[in-house]
Amino acid sequence: MPDPLFSIVMPVYNGAATLDATIASVLAQRQASFELIAVNDGSRDASLARLEAWQAQDSRIRVIDQVNAGVSAARNQGASASRGEWIVFLDADDLWHPDKLLAHERFHQQHPQVSISYAGIAFLPSDAHAFADARAWSTVPTGPVTLERVLGENPVCTSSNIVVSRQTWEQSGGFRIGMNHAEDQEWLARCVSQGWVLQGIAEVLVGYRLSEEGLSVNLEAMLNGWWALALEYKAHCNVDRARAIYCRYLARRALRAGLPHRVAWHYALDGLKHSPSGFFNHPKRGALTLAGVVLGPVMTRRLRARIFA
Repeated sequence: MPDPLFSIVMPVYNGAATLDATIASVLAQRQASFELIAVNDGSRDASLARLEAWQAQDSRIRVIDQVNAGVSAARNQGASASRGEWIVFLDADDLWHPDKLLAHERFHQQHPQVSISYAGIAFLPSDAHAFADARAWSTVPTGPVTLERVLGENPVCTSSNIVVSRQTWEQSGGFRIGMNHAEDQEWLARCVSQGWVLQGIAEVLVGYRLSEEGLSVNLEAMLNGWWALALEYKAHCNVDRARAIYCRYLARRALRAGLPHRVAWHYALDGLKHSPSGFFNHPKRGALTLAGVVLGPVMTRRLRARIFA
């Protein structure tokens, strides 16, 4: 059997509730030259049984079962077992548009200098089953993504959006083992800082399910983990400016989730303290975020979700 064009790596940990829809979105791809490597990372639910059922139905699906080692180790393990020219990552609770792989194939044919690509994202409620349920959509900046942008707002957003050439992946060393937050952002920052070109496709091709359970605690953990990452690059970019952009993102996420007003205030003030110019590097987004912090208590949750994704 010839090697597939794409190797899709999907780490799974207790994903039984969503992985059927995720795998169905893979099998619906119009570009059918792919393999799906699902790495069951010590799940305690019915994930392994569901994966094995899918494997029995389609020869392109391979299941690896391992003792829990964390998402970075699971992705690295799946990538090591892959054969495709391009490695693509997908989380077990996200969805793909049927043109996801086809769009990336065409993009890389037209832009051979690009080593890593991504696309626009539809932000979906946790119980969504289709792109039509989207609350909001991401924007894709034109041209290659800079290190500051990766560290600040990270337009890639999720590992489910990453497509990388095999050569780049192997030379990069893979995801850093042991990181609990921002492991995909760390990998992207490392790649961009070493000269590989990261560029986006202006099409919405990924459905990202939003889970806000325990978010107020997770946001602080995300910021702490992100700051430790950013400090590694303080010699290469203005990390205070990047922090302001990241805090703006956290404030918007708090507003979108309907968290207590003080949470959004906390991150907005943190961002403004570190770098007003960074907070307003995108004037419209900065102004809307600040207005949302002020007006959030009188806005409906639905309106906040549409404005602040």
